[in-house]
Amino acid sequence: MKRNIVIATLTAAALATGGTVAAFAAGDDEATATQRQTNTSAQAAADRDDADDAADDRDDNATEDRTAVPGADVTAAEAIAAALKHTPGTAVSADLDDDGADADAWKVSVVKGDGTECDVRIAPDSGKVLGAQRDTDDDHDGDDRAELAAVQGAKTDAREAALAAAHKGTVTEVGIDDDHGTVAWSAETVKGTGHGEWNIALDTGKVTQDRDDDGDDA
Repeated sequence: MKRNIVIATLTAAALATGGTVAAFAAGDDEATATQRQTNTSAQAAADRDDADDAADDRDDNATEDRTAVPGADVTAAEAIAAALKHTPGTAVSADLDDDGADADAWKVSVVKGDGTECDVRIAPDSGKVLGAQRDTDDDHDGDDRAELAAVQGAKTDAREAALAAAHKGTVTEVGIDDDHGTVAWSAETVKGTGHGEWNIALDTGKVTQDRDDDGDDA
C-alpha cells in the first residue's frame, strides 16, 4: 500500500514537472514567434522607407529633367533664326541666359556686315525679339577674326549646328571652338539628368563629342 502511494506521488510529480517544461517550451516558441514578427515588421518598415527614398530621388530627378531648360519653348535654332531675321549678319553664338528660376532670354551674338557685333535677345517662350544692343567689347584679337572668317565661309552655320546637336539632347548653348587647332562649332546639351558637349564640323555638320567633356551623354 505504501509502495503504491509512493509510485503515485512520483508519477504526479513527473507529470507536474513535464507540464511545467512543456509550458516553458510553449512560452519560448511564442516569444520566438513574436520576435520574428517584430523583426519582419521592422524589415518591412525599413523596406518602405527605402522605397520612399527611391521615389523621392526619382521625383527629384524628374524635376531636374523638367527644369533643365525652364520655360524655354523656343529652341536654339529658332532663336538664331529670329535674331538673324531682326539683325542680318553671321550668328557666332547663342546661349540661354536665366536667372536661376525661369528662362530669361536667348542671347544671340550676330556680327553684321560692317563688322559690328550685336547681342539680340529672344523671348524663350514666344521667339519674339526683346531687344538688341551693340557689343561694346572691342577686345577682338586676330584669333577672333580668324574664327569669324572661318564660320562666315562655312557650309554649316550656327543654326544648322544647333539643329545637328539637337539629336544629342536639348541645346542650351552654341558657339565657336578652336581648342584643338581646328575651328568648329561647339554646343552644349542636356538630356534627362545628363550633360553633353559636342563639336560640329564646319564643312560636314558631323557631330562628335568634345574630347575634354566628362559629361554623361555619349
